[in-house]
Amino acid sequence: MSIDDTPRLDITSLDELYASFDQLSVEGGWHRKRDALWAEPNKNFVPFIWHYREIKPVLDAAGPLVDHAMADRRNVTLTNPIEGNTYATVRTLVGAYQMIRPGEVAKAHRHTPAALRIILEGEGTYTVVEGKRVEMRPGDVLLTPSFLWHEHAYDGVPSADCYWVDVLDVPLVHLLEPMFFERHPTGTQDDPEDLTEAPIAFRHADTLARLDAAGPCEHGMAEREVELGQPAMPTVALHVQRMSSGFRSSTVRTTANSIFTVLGGSGVTTVDGVELEWSAGDVFAVPCWRPYSHEVSLDAHLVRASDEPVMSSLGLLRRITL
Repeated sequence: MSIDDTPRLDITSLDELYASFDQLSVEGGWHRKRDALWAEPNKNFVPFIWHYREIKPVLDAAGPLVDHAMADRRNVTLTNPIEGNTYATVRTLVGAYQMIRPGEVAKAHRHTPAALRIILEGEGTYTVVEGKRVEMRPGDVLLTPSFLWHEHAYDGVPSADCYWVDVLDVPLVHLLEPMFFERHPTGTQDDPEDLTEAPIAFRHADTLARLDAAGPCEHGMAEREVELGQPAMPTVALHVQRMSSGFRSSTVRTTANSIFTVLGGSGVTTVDGVELEWSAGDVFAVPCWRPYSHEVSLDAHLVRASDEPVMSSLGLLRRITL
């Protein structure tokens, strides 16, 4: 049968027409059940803050109960409290707090999502990435690019655990679907090379020196700001911001999704009318296109992890000052 011989349907009403759509799994562009286009980004993920002083005791309690035979990592995921969300912190990124105890090894694995670690407390912890062993120190930011073998170990002071914040682009990989994960066949990487400095490690002292030398922040969201990497990874940008007591930032909205980690200081960030009061170790979420501003009560350093590289590469990055 040729296309010209296709029989005509005996449809005389819109109800009959829409019923035929359902049978064929199609939808009329003039009769959508949900809009496909809208004037500006929807408000889906919400501004939210996780307080380190509340979560650290939970990790401490998990320490003797959860070992690395039960899970590859002892961490707690920062799940945005919106209906139906089971994982992500913002649309494209997830944050977590992680703890490792002296003598422990979090065995090697690799995955397509990229990861980074912002070290809060603890001395004597190391990460091994593709056979390179690098110490992790408080205030440092360390990278684990996509699909590289990585493990963590702690041979530090017996009485002190180590804590850090993880940020990964797992939700973005979930959306795009190329998720791959493998555990190392022998559990750990043999004979790693010890490095004092490495491209994956942004040392806190170096970052502070760069901030000292930086000029005023042009967009007004901080007094001084430096970027770690150009960008740090293809899907994640890292900016460290410095603000002194009494500083009030501009109000900005951007299409980039952001997760902030507080390295030190205290203040309040207002996100679309929601006040998030923060102090050292806290993590807070600023979703896409929500206007936000900072007001600082004690000299502060913030690490902002965002999906700016993704938005920029797709031509979707917008930032406006209100």
